[in-house]
Amino acid sequence: MTTTPTTAPTATSPALAIEATGLRKAFGDTTVLDGIDLAVPAGSVFSLLGPNGAGKTTAVKILSTLIGADAGELRVGGHDLATEPQSVRAAIGVTGQFSAVDGLITGEENLLLMADLHHLPRREGRRVTAELLDRFDLTEAARRPAAGYSGGMRRRLDIAMTLVGEVRILFLDEPTTGLDPRSRHTMWRMVRELVAGGVTVFLTTQYLDEADELADRIAVLSEGRIAATGTADELKRLVPGGHVRLRFTDPAAYRSAVAALRDITTDDEALTVRIPSDGTPRELRSVLDWLDAADVEAAELTVHTPDLDDVFFALTGGADKPAATTAPEEALR
Repeated sequence: MTTTPTTAPTATSPALAIEATGLRKAFGDTTVLDGIDLAVPAGSVFSLLGPNGAGKTTAVKILSTLIGADAGELRVGGHDLATEPQSVRAAIGVTGQFSAVDGLITGEENLLLMADLHHLPRREGRRVTAELLDRFDLTEAARRPAAGYSGGMRRRLDIAMTLVGEVRILFLDEPTTGLDPRSRHTMWRMVRELVAGGVTVFLTTQYLDEADELADRIAVLSEGRIAATGTADELKRLVPGGHVRLRFTDPAAYRSAVAALRDITTDDEALTVRIPSDGTPRELRSVLDWLDAADVEAAELTVHTPDLDDVFFALTGGADKPAATTAPEEALR
């Protein structure tokens, strides 16, 4: 499998919010991160994918100063992680897999508590709290105990709490796990708004459609190493398997197609033909032109191009199936 390497920034490329070179971490005899390199441009969404146990959360913990690395040159927000951890902490926010919200107090009190921890003056703390409650659609619920919030509301409050300080880099470790589709889409909208405001988001997720939807760049982590890095489209081009599928209801039309076409996969019982294709308009047009020229009518034409599910399984050996994404095929009738 050919991989797309992470390249160092040039003088004209965007400033990097997160840089890691040769990051290593082991727990006893188990190597979790085996010399990975990361480069995350400021003001972007970077997604780290991988099966359970691949080291995603470990990477987040190291880059957010929660645990130390065994080796590697690491910079976050322009600060050296080894010598300037306090400066790193001042620039970042972290939302882990489990909510840090205190359910016994109100949403407003949770935010005011964070303002106190950041040593904000009382008036400033109340101003920031009011702004965040409004920004995350929590104003109406602000004075209710957080224990009564829905899962989506708790996650929104959790992220709002990380933004009380002047956060420039936000680590989101599987932030939408367990949320219903509507809450997930609300979270996606908020992530986009944060990035539009200049925040860099480092996202780990089990939902491949989430990375496809949000991430400017994606890295796939497998067995402690980066298997590939690139945009979603670049990663999809690494995986073969695209095809056009023709389904027939007339057996005679099916037989004519089988006799005329080459390098195809057939299913006599389902009356379907699969033609290798990269799904480009030019290739689709050639298939349609052939159908017209041969006076053969297909009941249905669908196109399949590799998606991030295919990339994930190809690069990680199929380990630990991720959460289901949307259907890979788009019908063309």
